[in-house]
Amino acid sequence: MKRRIILLIDAIINLILAILLLSFSPKLADFFGVPSAYSNFYPNILGAVFLGITIALIIEAYSNSANNIAKGLGLTGAICINLCGGFVLLLWLISGNLDLPVKGSVFLWTLDLILLFISTIELVIFLKKK
Repeated sequence: MKRRIILLIDAIINLILAILLLSFSPKLADFFGVPSAYSNFYPNILGAVFLGITIALIIEAYSNSANNIAKGLGLTGAICINLCGGFVLLLWLISGNLDLPVKGSVFLWTLDLILLFISTIELVIFLKKK
């Protein structure tokens, strides 16, 4: 029971960070008195990663473990984190709100496609184990 409570508290903290970073704006940074970023891109990507971690922690909290030895988030965690980060990056790339040179655009599209491809393979492996 203690393990579940700690994981859920960690998940709640990560969820709060995810929401703040996914909704990041200069006005929000001013409100909290923190340094602003030139673009919402990096805070949003980090927010997506925190969202993936939140989901992974919740899954881990409710997983049935014969012993309470920490086993980490493993494949489930990797899938959650990679898919959340990959989909938010994809939304940024599709929206066209990034003022990128061609080189930057090619780099981020390649990175995102690789990330989503790896996540898909991980998901297939995970589902085959079920």
